[in-house]
Amino acid sequence: MSAKANQRNKRIKQIIELIDLTNLDENCDQAAIERLCAQSITPIGSVAAVCIWPEFIKDAKQHLGATSAINIATVINFPGGSESLLVCTAQIENAIGDGATEIDYVMPYKQLLIGQISEVELALKSARACVPAGIHLKVILETGELKTAQNIKMASELAIDCGADFIKTSTGKVETNATPEAAAIMLDVIAKKDRNIGFKPAGGIRTVNDAETYLKLAEDKLGGDWLNSAHFRFGASGLLQDALSLVEPT
Repeated sequence: MSAKANQRNKRIKQIIELIDLTNLDENCDQAAIERLCAQSITPIGSVAAVCIWPEFIKDAKQHLGATSAINIATVINFPGGSESLLVCTAQIENAIGDGATEIDYVMPYKQLLIGQISEVELALKSARACVPAGIHLKVILETGELKTAQNIKMASELAIDCGADFIKTSTGKVETNATPEAAAIMLDVIAKKDRNIGFKPAGGIRTVNDAETYLKLAEDKLGGDWLNSAHFRFGASGLLQDALSLVEPT
């Protein structure tokens, strides 16, 4: 293999190991979860996590096995961000009890948009209080609905101040999901506020070329050493297939 091909394979391996392989389709079933878990382990590396509906956590845990290093992420307050505090806290506790190791929680962004900041803070802090140390809390901002740079910056700062381990762009369920512009704002907040906070672009990232856009942004703002699964994830369903199709034979 040429040096160029070897370098390309290393980059593809890096991308694969940053993927939260996702199935949040409305028609998802147990067979789809079994396939997702099988796909999560590839000859070139395993994904960081599978991201699934709460009702499939136990199935994923069984398919991955007790010794798997692949995280099981699930979604709470998803996708609208409008569930009550009691519902959300119960869902989080149940998910963790079932075996989830990461919680992707939708910030109540509609309240933020009408200026109910204290309510948003309470919701975020309540979610954080339910998530013990060792389990990532990823807060979804829904940047496509926040629309303005000011709103995205404010939401990023609020999420971090209230205990998020990661800030995530989108649910993938609205018209505009991850964009480089929103990513740049979020990464700037992380760089200024707390470099230990992670970043997850999600929604519409389907190809290695798409992924490279976000990797370059993060590298430029936070450095190459920051690009690891403790700090960076892709929320994606089709990215893995594109990455594997580009692997050069050894």
